[in-house]
Amino acid sequence: MKQGKNKRNNTQNLKEYIQQLAQTGIKELTDIVFPPACPVCGGVLGFEKGRRTQICPDCDNRLEYIGEPRCMKCGKPLKKTDTQQFCYDCTVKRHFYERGVAVFAYTDGIKQSIYQFKYHDKREYAAFYGRQAARQCGALIRKWDINLVLPVPMYAAKQRKRGYNQAELIARELSKNLNLICASEILVRIRKTTPMKELNDEERRKNVERAFLVKENVVKYKKILLVDDIYTTGATIDSCAKVLYEKGAQKVYFLCLCAGKGF
Repeated sequence: MKQGKNKRNNTQNLKEYIQQLAQTGIKELTDIVFPPACPVCGGVLGFEKGRRTQICPDCDNRLEYIGEPRCMKCGKPLKKTDTQQFCYDCTVKRHFYERGVAVFAYTDGIKQSIYQFKYHDKREYAAFYGRQAARQCGALIRKWDINLVLPVPMYAAKQRKRGYNQAELIARELSKNLNLICASEILVRIRKTTPMKELNDEERRKNVERAFLVKENVVKYKKILLVDDIYTTGATIDSCAKVLYEKGAQKVYFLCLCAGKGF
């Protein structure tokens, strides 16, 4: 009798355990077994009011979100004392894109995060980037009435070596948060280019000249949003925008994770 009772208890315990798993959800269970890391310092994230935090409070304070005032063309932050609507770069240079926006200023906290994201396979950081981009810039992007989101592509050999395109991961998370269509096969990079950080403004422009190809007509997508990780001079975004206009796009906007200095 005792053995039968133990068996019934074990069966009941198993049922309760399965019910708990179903109620908890796979994602929550995974978070418990493999807790997510802070996208800045890499430390294990804790809980606040019963929910897992997305970033350490101290690390969040290290990030500089770009708000108003910002350049009405490229989205770079302007000084609060500025009376101009555009940054110096956008007053002296012609850009082919319609308008752009960035989430963070390129300061130490986000630099550290992006370095880990790009070079140490921290793909999971893209979820945080996408949420923050949607939260900070979603209202403006909705005003642009975007039909299609395109990540700035990597050269095929480089992407195979890294295993992923960081811009595509950000683009897909942003699209998911804003319920937009995202495609990674329409815009491709057809020429290997030199890393931009090694070049000056004019060299950057020449470096990406005719480096991109649009594989299909995009007339049906009247308003396109390009997504990349870092914006400095705008050479890459301009080069992508030019070929998209040639294939029928009406307006090309962009969102970059962060905006750095460089004119």
